[in-house]
Formats: sequence, structure tokens, C-alpha cells
Amino acid sequence: MNHLIDRQTLSIMKACEVVGVSRRTIYNWISAGKVEYLRTAGGSIRIFTDTLWRDGAASTRAVRASATSTTGDRA
Repeated sequence: MNHLIDRQTLSIMKACEVVGVSRRTIYNWISAGKVEYLRTAGGSIRIFTDTLWRDGAASTRAVRASATSTTGDRA
């Protein structure tokens, strides 16, 4: 039985909106193996939804939030 058929996917832009990060961050996660994806026959990338909330993605969001609060304190 192939479980890939049962998994939901999102476009890169929709994944950005859902998780609240930039396209560059999504591409970085792909390169680092933090999210799973597939390429469509047309060459588009689809991100598996269930991999967006794994520990790797969460730790990157935490670092990003920390960096934002740190830079906000500088005058």
C-alpha cells in the first residue's frame, strides 16, 4: 500500500502563509531535509503538510522569533 497518496501537500507559497515564513526559508528547509516534498510532472514543488510542524521547522521559527525580538530592542 502506498501511503504517499494519502498525504496532503501544499504549494510553496501556501506553506509560507500557513507557517509564517519566507519562500527562502522553505527552500532552506528543503535543502536541509527538514521538510519532505515532491515534484509534480510540471516541475512544481509540493510540500507534505505533515512535515511542516516537525521539530526542525519549529526550532527555525523559534530562532526567527528570537532574532526578531532581539533586533526590535536595538535603537
